[in-house]
Amino acid sequence: MMSLPSYCRVMEKTQLQGNIPPEFFSLSNLQTVDARNNLLNGTLDIGTSPVNKLTMIDLRKNQISDFRKRAGVEKVDVILVGNPICQETGATGSYCIVNQTEPSSYSTPPNNCVATSCSDNQISSPNCECALPYTGLLQFRAPSFSNLENNTYYTDLQKSLMHSFMLHQLPVDSVTLSSPRKDSSHYLVLNLQVFPAGQDRFNRTGISSIGFELSNQTFKPPPQFGPFFFIGNPYLNFAGSLITYKELEEKLIILFLLSHCNISPFPLSSQPGEVTGSKKSSNTGVIIGAAAGGCVLLLLLLGAGLYAHRQKKRAEKATEQNNPFAHWESNKSIGGIPQLKGARNFSFEELRKYTNNFSETNDIGSGGYGNVYRGVLPTGELVAIKRAQQGSMQGGLEFKTEIELLSRVHHKNVVSLLGFCFDRGEQMLIYEFVPNGSLMDSLSGKTGIRLDWVRRLKVALGAARGLAYLHELANPPIIHRDIKTSNILLDERLNAKVADFGLSKLMGDSEAGHLTHVTTQVKGTMGYLDPEYYMTQQLTEKSDVYSFGVVMLELLTGRRPIERGKYVVREVKTALDRAKHLYNLGELLDSSIGLDITLKGLDKYVDVALKCVQENGSDRPTMGEVVKEIENILQLAGLNPNADSASTSASYDDASKGGAKHPYVYSKDAFDYSGGFPVPKLEPL
Repeated sequence: MMSLPSYCRVMEKTQLQGNIPPEFFSLSNLQTVDARNNLLNGTLDIGTSPVNKLTMIDLRKNQISDFRKRAGVEKVDVILVGNPICQETGATGSYCIVNQTEPSSYSTPPNNCVATSCSDNQISSPNCECALPYTGLLQFRAPSFSNLENNTYYTDLQKSLMHSFMLHQLPVDSVTLSSPRKDSSHYLVLNLQVFPAGQDRFNRTGISSIGFELSNQTFKPPPQFGPFFFIGNPYLNFAGSLITYKELEEKLIILFLLSHCNISPFPLSSQPGEVTGSKKSSNTGVIIGAAAGGCVLLLLLLGAGLYAHRQKKRAEKATEQNNPFAHWESNKSIGGIPQLKGARNFSFEELRKYTNNFSETNDIGSGGYGNVYRGVLPTGELVAIKRAQQGSMQGGLEFKTEIELLSRVHHKNVVSLLGFCFDRGEQMLIYEFVPNGSLMDSLSGKTGIRLDWVRRLKVALGAARGLAYLHELANPPIIHRDIKTSNILLDERLNAKVADFGLSKLMGDSEAGHLTHVTTQVKGTMGYLDPEYYMTQQLTEKSDVYSFGVVMLELLTGRRPIERGKYVVREVKTALDRAKHLYNLGELLDSSIGLDITLKGLDKYVDVALKCVQENGSDRPTMGEVVKEIENILQLAGLNPNADSASTSASYDDASKGGAKHPYVYSKDAFDYSGGFPVPKLEPL
């Protein structure tokens, strides 16, 4: 460890053990020691000359039995909560107290000017100009400093923001930062205000450009702030709308006619050499009057024609808005026109603008359906736009199904559909933006998010609640038919959201209160597919339960359902021994789950997962029963099942760090395809 002088952080849960030598704290670039939840023991001694950059030592939940305080190191914030020194000796020092940080009073000061009194909801900028700023929250996941009262950090951040805005020629006059604080996830949160340049408010292009700058990670904050994300507030007070091309065309026509008709409010003056006299004057007056009258009549006719043309276009646009699927070509494979309930119709031009012409920097993923792009609405709201590609494996039917189903379901654990686009031959779906990607991405290490045992329980509960809502509360009930880790998304607080309803089916209620089955072509993803459905082609809600059971085992093992010819369900069933420690599953468990601590509720979790993957659907629980079981497991672990995921413990590691290869690395995309399968002739598994 002493040979690594470039370390600036030491992350938690790395199974460190033993005593930390005082010399460690003299590493030249050390800023923060974050070594929570390890096995470090003995006496903590940070020496007499720790490096000047060191601001915090967080050793919560280790085995530290004593702390040797030295003079001259008061600037270092030491946290030893959960160690024997605090639990057993009754020490009452500040290092045994976790400070719940209140917002700092910091706010960007004016730039050598006197702040003015503003009206109409405007705010005085640092340059003392009244304007309507674009506002939002900057959230930094892993800042290397703990002293929120050090204003130098925020000054550096402001300079960095303005440098980035100026570099990309954005219409920004100044920025303010205020109220730095830590939230329940230990993120550093700052209020951000961005003020417009040269006017008192932004136009739509300005807001979109700033949103792209902050949400696409184009802006790079100073290194001490670490990774961040931006949550923008809606911006509704746009600058005056620009004249449209059609309006400009009409104005130019009128100006052209006026100039060629030679109409003037002033009398025509006589030219040198012109013949004068009453007769000539009378003839001239008649000619001028006739010409003027003809031009006026022509203008009136053209005006009426333009008005009628505009009214016709407006009527066509209104009809298209009310019936965007007027050109939908119904056929046997995709059915009739989609039935909408509240989804907004976006034009192709709108989405092209919101995604910066579907730029590569906004391309955040792809699948059988097509590419997914990040977009920024004029209000500053981030959205995800799924754009179908020509020749995609999924087509009109999946597009129609998602619109019909997601436009009528609303639950915090189901991804929200905001709208769609059926324009210029394009099929696009617009969803709420879920920033932390899919559960599969997190389990594979792609996102850099490390899920401990508690967080995995919360994710399982959220996904189960979303499915239970679809099965038991939606009217009519919905069977998802493609539950897998890539179709479970994680929001900024790591709450799970069920997504991708392209293969879903509506079901009717039976007299017994359960969903009736439907005989249909087998569709789904191999590895998650219910063997009973595969063999009988009879789809019920218990098919989703089976798939969810596979997801539960995936959460437990970190392994893909089918890996190098091994099926995770069979592997767990074969290794299971309830009489042994960890049910004899130690070699199968994902090491990132936190095997150095007691996995409370593991036995009950495994039991629930194995009930879900029973061969016969009638032996599986309902999703409502699964929800209750997972809630009980969380309560046994001493946690509130109704709390957000981010309110529980979690850690974030750099995905690029070394270590053993993750199970996901071995299996590419062999089982990613979601679609139909031929009638089986052999047993599937």
